[in-house]
Amino acid sequence: MQTNKEIAQKSTMYWTKPLSDLILTVDSITLMIGLPTNLLALYTFIWKIKRRAMPLDVLLLSLTISDLLVLIFLPIRMKEAADMKWTLSYFMCPLMGYVIYTTIYNSTLLLTAISVERYLGVAFPIKYKPTRNPRNAVIAVVLFWVTTMAHCSFVYIVQQYETNNDTHPEPLNRDSCHTMFNDKQLKIILPFRLELFIVLFCIPFIICSFCYIKFILILSQLPKFNPKKRCRAIGLAVVTFLVFIICFMPFNVSHLVNFIVSSIPSWRVYTLLPSTFNACLDPFIFYFSSSALRQTFTQFTRGLINRLQVFCFWRLFKCSTVRERLQNSSNISQ
Repeated sequence: MQTNKEIAQKSTMYWTKPLSDLILTVDSITLMIGLPTNLLALYTFIWKIKRRAMPLDVLLLSLTISDLLVLIFLPIRMKEAADMKWTLSYFMCPLMGYVIYTTIYNSTLLLTAISVERYLGVAFPIKYKPTRNPRNAVIAVVLFWVTTMAHCSFVYIVQQYETNNDTHPEPLNRDSCHTMFNDKQLKIILPFRLELFIVLFCIPFIICSFCYIKFILILSQLPKFNPKKRCRAIGLAVVTFLVFIICFMPFNVSHLVNFIVSSIPSWRVYTLLPSTFNACLDPFIFYFSSSALRQTFTQFTRGLINRLQVFCFWRLFKCSTVRERLQNSSNISQ
């Protein structure tokens, strides 16, 4: 078990140049890809729900909002990484952690709900259709947010329990916003993190795996099923599995290791990067899940290409006109 002295020392050893560069690189890529694609998805799902709301649209809209919340706070983490020190107000430190951790677990529940919705629609099309009400999806979304917010609130309640100011200084008085816990707090936090690993990661992952495997098997047994739709279904399952394994598994495995060894592993700091990187992978799930988003994306891409063509044509026309004027002026001078 870590002593208070060791925790105090770690609070001044958090940032390294490689860690700073890695966070700036990954978060920059996440922000550049995730922000425009999620804004496009947000516009599409709001428009789709206004026209005709479906349960899948409600779930995808909530997942988009969850990703956008992460993206809003990424510049704050990037500033901390660039300065290699927390320089903002103390209030922003726990708020950033609370939002990021809440959205991570909210995303796992939403992805699981999406897999269940897709499976039920294919496995029981006649029985499930009458109950396919967007109101049920709204209730599920509210329950997911309440559950994840309550779980993550527990960490910050414990953070105030048995706190010693010498070993838990404000972020402005140490070099990071990284949360430190003393021995008494760890006795409460470690079993709680194990519960997070089992309830909010393992169970959703098992349910999601079952639904998508059955989903693909059912579609593969339909002889006249559209090949393009079958490819999209397989793509949806593959991307979702990648999100769970690459983005969410490392962070949650660190909870399990944390519980087994009774201390926080040094590599845990790196596991949060793929979790936030999920914000730029979810739009691929949106693309495979929603025909409305595919249509919007196609229209947006065509419009962008047309504008680029017009711009390039105008630039070429302007350059050729300038060259003609220069040639005419040179001929006149001669």
